[in-house]
This record gives sequence, C-alpha cells and structure tokens, in this order.
Amino acid sequence: LVNRLKAKKVIIGYDHRFGRNRNANITDLIHFGNTFEFEVEEIPAQEIDEVSVSSTKIRKALMHGEIEQANLYLGYQYMLTGTVTKGKGLGKKIGFPTANLKIAEDYKLIPKNGVYVVKSTLNQNTVHGMMNIGVNPTVDGKARSIEVHFFDFDKNLYNEKIQVQLVRKLRDEHKFDSIEDLQKQLMADKANAQGLRPG
Repeated sequence: LVNRLKAKKVIIGYDHRFGRNRNANITDLIHFGNTFEFEVEEIPAQEIDEVSVSSTKIRKALMHGEIEQANLYLGYQYMLTGTVTKGKGLGKKIGFPTANLKIAEDYKLIPKNGVYVVKSTLNQNTVHGMMNIGVNPTVDGKARSIEVHFFDFDKNLYNEKIQVQLVRKLRDEHKFDSIEDLQKQLMADKANAQGLRPG
C-alpha cells in the first residue's frame, strides 16, 4: 500500500480482517498507519432492523435463495449481467421461450437454484419476467443454467448483453413427473410472478 500505491489514507470495513490467516484487524492497521504515516478510517456497521450487515450475511442470504433479505442488506436489487446464448429450445416448445444467460464474471455469486421474479431494461423499457436457476431436473439436465422468461416480450436477444434484477423468490427447483406437469407449474409460476411484479 505504501511502497506501490503511496497510500495516504486507507478505508476499512468494521469487520475486515487481513494478513496471514486473516489474523490482523483494524487495530493492527492503525498501528501500521502510525508507523508508515497513513490515515485509517473505519466504516461502521450498517444496521437493518438492529442487525449489523456484512458481506458474509449478504452472501449467505444469496446462497440460501433469500433474495429479498439480500436486497434489503444491499440497499438495491441484486443483479446478474451476462450475454444471451442459444439454449436447447425446450422452453419455446412448451410456450415459455427463455433467454439463456451466460454470466460475464466467473466470480459472480449465483443465488440458490430456484425460480425468481425478475425485471430488466430492454430497449429502454422495463420488462418483467421470471428466471430459473438450476439444472432442469425434469429433463435430466446436469449443467447449471440461468434462463429468463420475459413477459410480453418476444424480440430476439441472442448475443445481446443484458442485466437482470432479482426481485423475489417464487419457489425451489423441482423435478416434475412429466413435461406437462412442468408446463402447468410454469403457468402457475407466471400467474404468481405477475401478481407480485414490481412497479
């Protein structure tokens, strides 16, 4: 920090730890600051409903599919950004065409498998929809994928980069006995999502 970046001030989160085995904390950093002549500022814990918010809590909420809780912690809706790629076309065959999203960043945390209410800005218009994260177990899928079905939108999005905001979770991913059962559930999901769609 000092030799390479010529740091004069370091801002650190209240729960940040660093160094070997993450043993050092802000007390150590202040000591280093006094030695190497840089200022240290601590960002205090942000509290929501008297619960201090940390990146660990946000990650845990996302991994458990608790998207509304994660959004509350973040102060905005969690987003996934990626390029629309060609899928197997199953969704289109059963009346639910999807945009298959390839996430741009390998390090991006993908929420727990399930069906989510989402929204996106496409062609300068807000479009609502539902998104499935998972392996498509009904058709014995193996690879994890992210598929978005937009309501009232039928334009080709292949190779376009889009950003999707996750609003809330509808349900966990489930293996159905038949494609027909899956189709019925998707119709129920859509009705539910449209009833919950954000303004």
